Amino acid sequence: MEVERDFHMSRGDGETSYATNSRLQEKSILKTRPVLREAVDAAHASLSPSAAGGAMVVADLGCSSGPNTLLVVSEVLGAIADRREELVGGQHPPPVHVQFFLNDLSGNDFNLVFRSLEQFKRLAAKEKGEALPQYYIAGLPGSYYTRLFPDHCVHLFHSSYCLMWRSKVPEELTRGSVLNEDNIYIWETTPPAVVKLYRRQFKEDFSLFLKLRHNELVSSGHMVLTFLGRKNSNVLRGELSYVWGLLAQALQSLVQQGRVEKEKLDSFNLPFYAPSVEDVTSVIKESELFDINHIQLFESNWDPHDDMDGDVVVDNVQSGVNVARCIRAVAEPLIAQHFGELILDDLFDIYAQNVAKHLRKVKTKHPVIVLSLKARRALKYRVKGS
Repeated sequence: MEVERDFHMSRGDGETSYATNSRLQEKSILKTRPVLREAVDAAHASLSPSAAGGAMVVADLGCSSGPNTLLVVSEVLGAIADRREELVGGQHPPPVHVQFFLNDLSGNDFNLVFRSLEQFKRLAAKEKGEALPQYYIAGLPGSYYTRLFPDHCVHLFHSSYCLMWRSKVPEELTRGSVLNEDNIYIWETTPPAVVKLYRRQFKEDFSLFLKLRHNELVSSGHMVLTFLGRKNSNVLRGELSYVWGLLAQALQSLVQQGRVEKEKLDSFNLPFYAPSVEDVTSVIKESELFDINHIQLFESNWDPHDDMDGDVVVDNVQSGVNVARCIRAVAEPLIAQHFGELILDDLFDIYAQNVAKHLRKVKTKHPVIVLSLKARRALKYRVKGS
């Protein structure tokens, strides 16, 4: 598996596409709106009059496609427009324009995003009128685990539902020298050696991510990062472990039917790790590159269409279908690349049934970590080797 080549959300806007099945991510963006707006205000207030053309540069990392991509742009523009209306002869003149960079891997459906821009611009102009700043939107293909920008040119980075994905599957799993039999991620039967590999990969990836973004941010620049995490201290029973464990069980069913080779299942491992808050803060503190302005863990129902609080699942069968559609929109390209496309419909039908059985016993929620960071000054804090 080559993550940069093979990984992307399901393209287009059809029934199984990410654009159609990304309400879970939309709810997270709306939930974290106050944190994003606070970071936008801070970045806007600190904008130097000497900045190139008065530009404020904002990058959305792992932007994907569909309505959520431009929802982030809308939230940033709305925060800037509101601030401009509040400033009456203020000491901080508003930026002349805002430059957005929408980043994702090259397999992302950028065309769907670009086709949506004309309608988006009409709606934004109608909603904000003269308060709307001039803005420009560009696509930027590439991995956020690589360098994306020149030194000190970005004012704000945003990323939502991305940083639980790893840059690669740990090499020992890829080579088969360590085996995670019958699993596709960490679950109850995963050997300690595999857990250690995933933790190491998370630490390496997140440390690199912080170093790269710190180099690209202006002095005291900001980042707002939202990603799936882990509430349970037991990594073998993390909430996301059940999501992927039930999918592994569906694949095991196809193995028993003779439709999937067991060797295929045992050689498939997701490039994924859901960290705890402690995992995240430990890496940030060790890097000495950022101050933590805000960190919070909130929960979101597995079923993206279940907006009810509490522990009751009204219709576990329909919720199973909804969860399966959500996960299929994310995981289908990786599964199709490894196992082929012929199993997809049956696989996710079985998965929906597995999820329904699980939700009949207990209502489970995704732990979501939201993090707001401010870059420390580069001269005072320097990473070794940078």
